[in-house]
Amino acid sequence: MEFWGEVLNEAVKFIFLAAMAGAGIFAGKKLRDRKTAKEAAIQAAKEQD
Repeated sequence: MEFWGEVLNEAVKFIFLAAMAGAGIFAGKKLRDRKTAKEAAIQAAKEQD
């Protein structure tokens, strides 16, 4: 019984870490996209002048 408790504990830990990594990658992509959109808007404003 102790073995399965340990396996379950490790599985939960792994799922939690994978979820955190996925959230970090998602947030990083969102921040990068927002940054590039902002830079594109600045570039478009410069071209209109």
